[in-house]
Amino acid sequence: MPGTSVRHYIVARICVLGLFFLLLLSGCGLLKPTGNGPTPVKAQKVVHTAYAQMGKKYRLGGASPQKGFDCSGLIWWVYRQNGLKVPRITTEQAKAGHAVPKNRARPGDIVVFRTGQSPRGLHTGIYAGGNAFIHSPRRGERVRMESMNIPYWRKKLIAVRRVVY
Repeated sequence: MPGTSVRHYIVARICVLGLFFLLLLSGCGLLKPTGNGPTPVKAQKVVHTAYAQMGKKYRLGGASPQKGFDCSGLIWWVYRQNGLKVPRITTEQAKAGHAVPKNRARPGDIVVFRTGQSPRGLHTGIYAGGNAFIHSPRRGERVRMESMNIPYWRKKLIAVRRVVY
């Protein structure tokens, strides 16, 4: 068929140019990456620091291993130990960094749960990977790791915030 090779050449040329522009745009950050990517070393250190606090007692207003932690105090202290600044109070931690789809949580992200009716009825933890998080739950309890597959936590999860890139 006459002209077939010319058509193939034109189609191939259009495909190559399209791919070139797609790669160019993705390099500029206009396209979101499809993968979650590897966990940055600093995020791994955040999880390790939180893990090292397991067993510390809960204390309302607490933000140190010596005195104990409330939920937001644990997040604030852990990130601070790793040279990162996050707000001290839960409602502000729920806005820190950037929102991430719940199914894209990565170790080191802040997980936010709606546990009460008021705007202040929030609870935060640090995503540890494997659908688990580390948190300081409530009076009489200690810092621990829990599964986000537990129906209570699964229903209460409202946000994932990425602070470490």
